[in-house]
Amino acid sequence: MKAAVLGSGNGGCAAAYDLSKFGFGVRLFDFPEFPENIEAVSRAGGIHAPGEADGFAEVEYAGHDMEKAMAGAELVFAVGPAYSTEPFGKACRQYAKAGQKFIVCPGSCGGGVVFKRALGAELTDSGIVVAETSTLPYAVRVLEPGKIHIYLRLKGGVLLAALPSSETGRVIDLLKPVFPCLSPAKNVLQTALQNANPVIHPTVTLLNAANVERTRGGFLFYEEGVTSAVGNVIEAVDKERIAIGKALGITVVPDPVQGGKQGYMLEENYSTGYSKAPGFAGIKAQSDLRNRYLMEDVGYGLVFFSNLGKQLGVATPVMDSIIQLASVLLKKDFAGEKARTMESMGLSGYSAKELDELL
Repeated sequence: MKAAVLGSGNGGCAAAYDLSKFGFGVRLFDFPEFPENIEAVSRAGGIHAPGEADGFAEVEYAGHDMEKAMAGAELVFAVGPAYSTEPFGKACRQYAKAGQKFIVCPGSCGGGVVFKRALGAELTDSGIVVAETSTLPYAVRVLEPGKIHIYLRLKGGVLLAALPSSETGRVIDLLKPVFPCLSPAKNVLQTALQNANPVIHPTVTLLNAANVERTRGGFLFYEEGVTSAVGNVIEAVDKERIAIGKALGITVVPDPVQGGKQGYMLEENYSTGYSKAPGFAGIKAQSDLRNRYLMEDVGYGLVFFSNLGKQLGVATPVMDSIIQLASVLLKKDFAGEKARTMESMGLSGYSAKELDELL
């Protein structure tokens, strides 16, 4: 089989590596604004991963030509931050064909809906299936252009849902041999809500803002940034997320529990559960407050959660306060910009029952 991977960052290179190792003919695409990894992979003919059994996976094509990347691909992975989802969808729209399966990994709160609309397809169209995951199936970093380090493969707790949801089982069956950590979600609202990044990253960043500015990221984000007081705020955000899920008839697993399933965490609490988690050990804080921990996880995460809560009549005062504080901190109107809301995804005005029927 052939697979196209859109996005040459941490997750994109890891997905290309795994798919190639499993026997897929892989093509790697990214926009011309992001040439470093693409050029390195193209020169080497593949991706290096020190520490892996073999350490090298071949890539058939790495470049900026979407037509070449998409040609004959049965699977298309869009792997990148939330702001890349719509551009990727628009860029491959003219090359999309019936029968192809598109995976937005991770969905970063509604990415599957955004991608499918960018393709120009109806959400209920089963001819072109778009699925999304709740998170990446591994923790990975690019060491240098064309070289990655996968330091944790998640044991489980990675949800996947397709649009339409009747196709979820087929997509899971196709991907499970490559990504055994996958399990089916009820729909894409469950994958969105089970994304823990908006629960953790903005809170820890805001409550350590002075340290980020003073040290330029010279401290350990989880080990030193999460204390019992910080954990109290993370827990409050998580409870609001769980309440939104309940209003939809969806079970949202508390993050420390989900973190244990994934292999990140050992303790099911909101303080030492993070600060002593083996999967988070050694992770440095960001060097700048204008980082994805706020720009993405507030703008595309918490704003979406809060907006969904309002539509369902679920109050989210803690999330709203974090959105407001982040806006003041960066002098940026996250709520007003509406980067990812039910309205921007064409889902406003629906009741919980109607959303369940649609998705």
